[in-house]
Amino acid sequence: MDAVVLWSLGVVALACAVAVFVCDSMARATFALLGSLVCVGGVVLVLGLPYLGVVIVLMMVMEMVVMAVFMIAYMMNPAGLMPMSMLHNQRGALALSAAVFASLTAAVFLVPWPHRRGSPPRDTTFQVGKALMGEQMLTMIVLGFVLLATMVAATVLALRRGRYDRLGDGLDRRPARDPAGGGVGR
Repeated sequence: MDAVVLWSLGVVALACAVAVFVCDSMARATFALLGSLVCVGGVVLVLGLPYLGVVIVLMMVMEMVVMAVFMIAYMMNPAGLMPMSMLHNQRGALALSAAVFASLTAAVFLVPWPHRRGSPPRDTTFQVGKALMGEQMLTMIVLGFVLLATMVAATVLALRRGRYDRLGDGLDRRPARDPAGGGVGR
């Protein structure tokens, strides 16, 4: 059963990855990439690393949703939905990707894989978390706050008006005057 799920997720991940380059808009390409990366997280789950699989899925979902929201909010074309081509230097990219695919496929079959020694640890979640984060947990926490602050600051700086423009210096003007909206409170 695991092999069927693994192959199915692999095929869907590959199809979604192809869709990234076939779609004619940034928003559609973003969600195709999301589908591909969620399938990759599913593959990691099937391979027996539940912590890492769930982290991949959660991280990719949040990253792609934030990317889609920013595209819809800030792109010059309507919501990143205008037709466009995601392909640049098609011949060179095709040649390079075919060479990389062929070499990786050859490596899978030609490399002598090591045999397992010992047994897997009882708590794979702890082992993966320790291997991934180790001494860098504080760094990752700080980076998370910095990224959140950057997104909030970008949104605040993109707005022409703030709460003082609408409600006055004492934040007590009723009804609020909306400088972008028109007649209410003017």
